[in-house]
Amino acid sequence: MHLGEAKVGEILEIVSFPEGDVKSQGIRFGIDSGENIYVAQVFKNGPIVIRKSNQEIAIGRKLAEKIEVRKGR
Repeated sequence: MHLGEAKVGEILEIVSFPEGDVKSQGIRFGIDSGENIYVAQVFKNGPIVIRKSNQEIAIGRKLAEKIEVRKGR
């Protein structure tokens, strides 16, 4: 499953990030493979807002479709 398929309220575990700059940016925000995230908002054909701790991050739809996730705990 990819983050682009997420629904509001889901807790997901990040399985993999695309390599390169995207992965580096994720790590700067404290998000990497194995992390659990909460899906705060999903905008139709727009970004997906995730929450980790007290931080919310909007991820563009095209990028979200490249981030592999699975149901978290």
